[in-house]
Amino acid sequence: MSGGVDSAVAAARAVDAGHDVTGVHLALSRTPGTLRTGSRGCCTIEDSRDAWRAADVLGIPYYVWDFSERFQADVVDDFVAEYAAGRTPNPCLRCNEKIKFAALLEKALALGFDAVCTGHYAKVVQDADGRRELHRAADWAKDQSYVLGVLTAEQLEHVLLPLADTPSKAEVRAEAARRGLSVAQKPDSHDICFIPDGDTRGWLAERIEMREGEIRDVEGTVVGTHPGANAFTVGQRKGLRIGTPAPDGKPRFVLEIRPKTNEVVVGPESMLAVDELRGIRPSWAGAPVPEAVPVLRPGAAAGEASSSFPVLAQVRAHGDPVAARAHVEVVEGPDGAPAPELVVRLEQPLRGVAPGQSVVLYQGTRVLGQATVDRAHSLARPDVAGGSGAGR
Repeated sequence: MSGGVDSAVAAARAVDAGHDVTGVHLALSRTPGTLRTGSRGCCTIEDSRDAWRAADVLGIPYYVWDFSERFQADVVDDFVAEYAAGRTPNPCLRCNEKIKFAALLEKALALGFDAVCTGHYAKVVQDADGRRELHRAADWAKDQSYVLGVLTAEQLEHVLLPLADTPSKAEVRAEAARRGLSVAQKPDSHDICFIPDGDTRGWLAERIEMREGEIRDVEGTVVGTHPGANAFTVGQRKGLRIGTPAPDGKPRFVLEIRPKTNEVVVGPESMLAVDELRGIRPSWAGAPVPEAVPVLRPGAAAGEASSSFPVLAQVRAHGDPVAARAHVEVVEGPDGAPAPELVVRLEQPLRGVAPGQSVVLYQGTRVLGQATVDRAHSLARPDVAGGSGAGR
């Protein structure tokens, strides 16, 4: 129970369904803020009190579990390390992967609970063989299946999502009001919870050594300087402060970050378009598609590849899915051992995909799985970075 309206109503519906429910609030910071600032941040002392009040109204036990060390190591430190490597991570997705449906679920199962119930807008259904699948929520405007794309088949066996078929957030708020829950009109949280003021660049500057470096165009010409390459992300336009105008007079965008040489590469917006994504550490939300099974089995050798299969690819939590074909290739991993790499070829180019983002695959409403984007480029312009991560 985060202290918000969604998790409070999810708990209430779980009680109505006859489950033996215990409310748990996660303490993710050793020094939480006392109060929220509007809709910025979460996991404050105020949030824990709101969760306690909701549990009291519902008549369920309530506990605060300290996961601050795991959160620091698996989410915050990972976030810093990814930016230091020139990538753009999604901390909410990582939190679901490492904390809410790993550390929390492990502890819950060890204590004898059957499942973790959350207020995410997504749906778990069973296929004809009784296997669980992850699907989009009924309200696509609030759908959160993207950030749950990291869930595994085993984890889906222990997940309850009571808001799956709710047609709108307004209905959730109205239900909370009818139940006498004080969080009925509480603003939704947004931005990164551990950077509540929204100043990601300033926050990173306190944790990553920022060195002044060069901004180059795609021909290699120096067109400006920057205070630190790690604070930029692919697709960024503002904050470049380039004194030399582009030959065509149009704005320039970040195409690539090169941490090893501390360089930022910029160019026209058209060069942000990519139509092939290559993702590392793929995972499957339920059973993998049949085409991918042979190369996912132990013993697959580098160079092997699966048959391609049709998908819808999504690279942002609220981005539009794009038709594509995907396949899995076996490549040599960082340790020299064979490792799977997800290859997604888009039918329509996407703009500004950055290494570190997650590409989540769908077929219809079903989430197939996800991978972390390692390289993104244009097949028509293989020499243009487009967020390829070249030079790392």
